[in-house]
Amino acid sequence: MKTISGINKKIGEGSAVVITATEFKRLVRDGEILSVDEVDVVTCGTCGVMSGTFAVMTVPVTEPGIFRKAESVSLNGVPAYPGPCPNEGLGLVDIIVYGTACGNSCYGGGNLFRDIVEGKEIEILVSSEGKIYQNSIFGEEIASARMITSRSAFRNYSAIVNPGSDGINTIFSVLPLVGNFKETTVSGCGEINPLQNDPKMRFINTGARVLLNGAIGMVMGEGTRSKPEKPNLAVFADMRDMKPEFMGGFTTSAGPECITSIAAAIPVLDKETIGQLSVLDENISLPVVGVTDRKPVGESDYGRVWQGTDHRVVTNPLNCLFCGECQAAAHCPTKAIMMGGGVIESRCMSCGTCVRTCPGEVYSMEMGSVVLDGREIPVVLRQSDRNRGEMISASFKSMIEMGFSPF
Repeated sequence: MKTISGINKKIGEGSAVVITATEFKRLVRDGEILSVDEVDVVTCGTCGVMSGTFAVMTVPVTEPGIFRKAESVSLNGVPAYPGPCPNEGLGLVDIIVYGTACGNSCYGGGNLFRDIVEGKEIEILVSSEGKIYQNSIFGEEIASARMITSRSAFRNYSAIVNPGSDGINTIFSVLPLVGNFKETTVSGCGEINPLQNDPKMRFINTGARVLLNGAIGMVMGEGTRSKPEKPNLAVFADMRDMKPEFMGGFTTSAGPECITSIAAAIPVLDKETIGQLSVLDENISLPVVGVTDRKPVGESDYGRVWQGTDHRVVTNPLNCLFCGECQAAAHCPTKAIMMGGGVIESRCMSCGTCVRTCPGEVYSMEMGSVVLDGREIPVVLRQSDRNRGEMISASFKSMIEMGFSPF
């Protein structure tokens, strides 16, 4: 009978068999029935818009003795909450910044977090007793910065539709979501999502070590709004160890949102574990809900989103019409599009917005659809990046193969 201590010993010896969820699912689709003795660890991952993300940090503002207590704080225009420690007279401020905090319509907390991790210059403004204090620092000058998720990596998300007649600005769309059930937006990485492969949270639970945006972190427990049929996680990690390609801002038609990535590992101990790991996209429910009240109006499955579709945007720069202001670049929620058909790969979420907005059809991607009452509704936006979910899962696999134990 396999045990976690036995798997840990194999990890330490470098003999553990570690595969990603993507590799495991491929074997299942090929008809291979893996036994418990054939694999020791499976790594899973997810990446997407996760509103419940925030950071706690200490930022330097002035020399000691200049101001007494911060009353309001902003970083690059993004509002922060000072406290709980007033740090009277120290010239430092403890702050909390929400990933959904809005500096302006296209720059928020998620953008700020990535700028900090990338070491970019950050403009700090503090008000205290009627005076304004200003300081410019770089990311590495922030002595303490931890990211926390209050809810993330939901086992299952939803497809969003607009039953009404008028378009709606919403966090679930980049352009106004067209009404009369004409289009849908989706979230969730389906079969590679960590809790989809450990739905009872046998292993991914309080104290489990995970990757949060590429940094080693820890599960604090279940997140807010977590329930048995739809669990999610609260996790934390040090921002200084994070990788910018796994995080950032995402501009929606209702304002800035936050991109977060999480990877987790599952020890293969028994047949129950194998059974849970063998669930495929086409067997995973994708509820279809109305945008205004989130009430279910139907049900589809993740196979229609992730199987037989493209996971990355395909570009054909020769199609560029050079038609003035680039509509694809103007509407890209992560600022990944360059003039002339270029794409900044480290920023691109393959969300599909460029496919909709480029008149020259420089960008193409088959995104799938959902079926509602026999009617096929095209997916026009993905707010989760399956490719990056696979990337962070592969990163965790490499770490474990090099001797890091997540258990």
